[in-house]
Amino acid sequence: MIRPGAIGDFIVSLPALEALRGTEPGDYTEVWCAEQNVPLARFAERTQSIISAGLDRLGFLPADDVMERLHSFDSIISWYGTNRPEFRILVADLPFEFLPALPLDGNLHAVDFYNRQALGLGGGVASRFPVITCPVAARTFAVIHPFASSLVKRAPMEVFTAAAEKLSALMPVHWLCGPEEALPAAVRISNLYDLALWLSHACVFVGNDSGISHLAASVGTPVTAFFTCTEARVWAPRGPSVDIVSQLLSTDSR
Repeated sequence: MIRPGAIGDFIVSLPALEALRGTEPGDYTEVWCAEQNVPLARFAERTQSIISAGLDRLGFLPADDVMERLHSFDSIISWYGTNRPEFRILVADLPFEFLPALPLDGNLHAVDFYNRQALGLGGGVASRFPVITCPVAARTFAVIHPFASSLVKRAPMEVFTAAAEKLSALMPVHWLCGPEEALPAAVRISNLYDLALWLSHACVFVGNDSGISHLAASVGTPVTAFFTCTEARVWAPRGPSVDIVSQLLSTDSR
C-alpha cells in the first residue's frame, strides 16, 4: 500500500490501511509512506518511506530496481499517482489499484471516506477511530501544542496561554513543539510513535487543526482542537473524547 500525505492524512486513513492488510497465512503487507509516518504503520510486516523506496525516481531517474520491487507484489493499492497520468502509464502493466487521496464529499468524515474505499476493495471491518496502541499508562499531565502546518490553521497564542493557566491549577502542563517550531523549554519528540507513547500519559491535549491533534486522539487522550479554516466535519480528529472549537462548526466530534 502506497499512502503519501501529512501526519493527519495518514492517521485518518489508518483504519482503512489496517482493514486492507493481508490476514491469511503467508500474506505479506508492506506500506510506503512519508518518512515521518513510517513509525505509525505498525501493523505491516515492513514500512518504508516513499523516497527510500525510490518511487519518486520513476520517470525521472534510473529506477529499474524500483520496477523490479513493484513487480514482486500481487497487489498494489495506491493513493500516490492517482492524478498523475504519466505515472499511471509507467506502471500500467503492474497490479495497481489507484484511489482518490482526498475526500470528495464535504459531509463525509475522512475516516469514513477511506473506510468505504477499503470496503469497496474487499477489506475487513475497519474501525471508526484510528487507534495507535500503547501500553496502559497513568495520565498525569496536560499537553499544549499551539502549532499547525500553516499559520492560518493556528488559533491565537493567547488562547493556549489561557488554557495553560487554567490547567496548571489542576496538573502539570507541558508545552509541545515540533523540530522546526520555536518555543523555549517545550517538549520535542521527533519519532511519532515515541510521541504517541508520551501523549498516552496525558490527561488532556489542547491543540490546533494539526497532525499531532490526530495523534493525541488516536491514543485515547481527550483532545480539544481549534479549527480556524478547515472543514471540521471532514477533518476533525477522531477519538473517544474529542471537542472541536471552530469558526465553521462547533460540535463534539465523538
